[in-house]
Amino acid sequence: MLKVGELAPEIDKLATDGQRFVLSRQGGLCTVVFFFPKAFTPGCTVETRQFRDNHVELALAGASLVGISTDDHRTQCRFAESHNVPFPMIADDDRSVCRAYGVLWPLIGVARRVTYVIAPDLRVAAVFHHELQATKHRDDVLAFVDERFRAARPGHPS
Repeated sequence: MLKVGELAPEIDKLATDGQRFVLSRQGGLCTVVFFFPKAFTPGCTVETRQFRDNHVELALAGASLVGISTDDHRTQCRFAESHNVPFPMIADDDRSVCRAYGVLWPLIGVARRVTYVIAPDLRVAAVFHHELQATKHRDDVLAFVDERFRAARPGHPS
């Protein structure tokens, strides 16, 4: 897995919204990239719904969000549509992004449950890895983004 401070590999893939998601074009406060093992499974569904339910809060703080799994594009689109996901989701069926981010399980070939927060300079600002605690990712991300948002506000004591 990537570590805090490392340069995040570029992501340039077709997303479920029909647009190309390009990491280096995201800007804002940060980009939250959450990897999950498989669409339509219980833990991944809960995790995705939690990010969906807090999408506005993250967007208001200046964070963009993308979900990535090794499912094919059609499955990812069905998953996003069935849960009314308002942010892009990426199918990494060739596993290139998962490999680049070091999140691919070696024997089973699916993504681990890992969430990266990427700064605008493409440096990894935070890494969260809770394989069996899908709900913890959203909690960790909200706390981290809130802290970053408050620190970026004018007049914030350093």
